[in-house]
Amino acid sequence: MFYRRKIILALLEVFGGKLDKISLQKLLFLFTLRQTARAYDFIPYLYGCFSYSASADIRAMVGKGLLTETETQFNRVGRTSYLTNLRGDDGEHLAHIKNVYGQMDANALMKYTYINHPYWAINSIKAKLILSEGEFNVVQSSKPNRKATVLFTIGYEGISLEEYLNRLIKNDVKVLVDVRNNPLSMKYGFSKSQLMRYCESLGIQYVHLPEVGIQSELRQELNSQVDYDKLFVAYKKKNLTRTVTAQMKILSLLKEKRRVALTCFEANICQCHRKHLADAIEHLPGFEYEVQHI
Repeated sequence: MFYRRKIILALLEVFGGKLDKISLQKLLFLFTLRQTARAYDFIPYLYGCFSYSASADIRAMVGKGLLTETETQFNRVGRTSYLTNLRGDDGEHLAHIKNVYGQMDANALMKYTYINHPYWAINSIKAKLILSEGEFNVVQSSKPNRKATVLFTIGYEGISLEEYLNRLIKNDVKVLVDVRNNPLSMKYGFSKSQLMRYCESLGIQYVHLPEVGIQSELRQELNSQVDYDKLFVAYKKKNLTRTVTAQMKILSLLKEKRRVALTCFEANICQCHRKHLADAIEHLPGFEYEVQHI
C-alpha cells in the first residue's frame, strides 16, 4: 500500500474511524503543513483546500474495501492499526492534529483554514458566508490578479497535479494550451480528459493543439542534450514551418485572454519543444509580449 494512503487511514483511526468529507480534507491539509516532505499537495477549491490526489486515493480505498462512503462521510473498515506504522514524526503530527482540532466541526475547520491560510479560500463558495467582512476581504486580496499579457510555458515532470495547477492559478493563467502530440500520461491527472476537467473546474480554459507536438516515435533514444538538440533542429524545420496557423491561433488567444500557458511534459525547458514553439510565436508579427517559463 502507498504510504500516503496509510496516512489517510491513520487519520481516520485517530478520529474514531470516521470523518465527514470536508473535515477529512481540512485535517489532512493541516497535517501536511507539519510534514517536511508533504504526502499531498492541495488546490484552492469549492470548500477551500482540496487534494485531487487524496480524493483519488480515497476512491481507490473505497474500491478495495478499506473504506466505506456515505453522501457526507468516510468510514474506516477493519481494525488494523496504521498509526503504529507511520514514519518519523508523522504519528506525533497526527496526535497534534487530534489534540488541537479534534473538537472542530467542518464549518469551524473551514473558517480556521480560511483565516490562517487565505489563499486556499479564494475559490470557496462558503467563504463569504462564514467569514467577517474583513476576513473575507483578506481572502479576496489573495486572489492573483495580473494585468500584463504573458505567454507562459510549463512542464509537469516531477511535480504533483496540485503543484502544477497552483502554478497556473498563482500566475493567473486563463488558457492552458496542451502542445503534446499524444496527450496521454501515466502520471495521475495529466491525460487529456483529466487535465481538461481539472483545469476547467478552476476556471482555466483547456485547448489541445496536437499538430504542434512531436510524435512519440521521434522522441525515442534521447540520452543527451545533443540528442534533444538534433530533434529540435528537425522540429523547427519540419513542424514549425508547417504549423503557422496553429501558432497564430495561440497568438490570437494570447491577445484575447492575455495570460496563456503552453504545456508539455519535460521540466527542463531545454529538453522540450515548447521552448521552440514559444520562440516561433514570439517572432510572429504582432507579438509584443513577455515569455516566461514557470
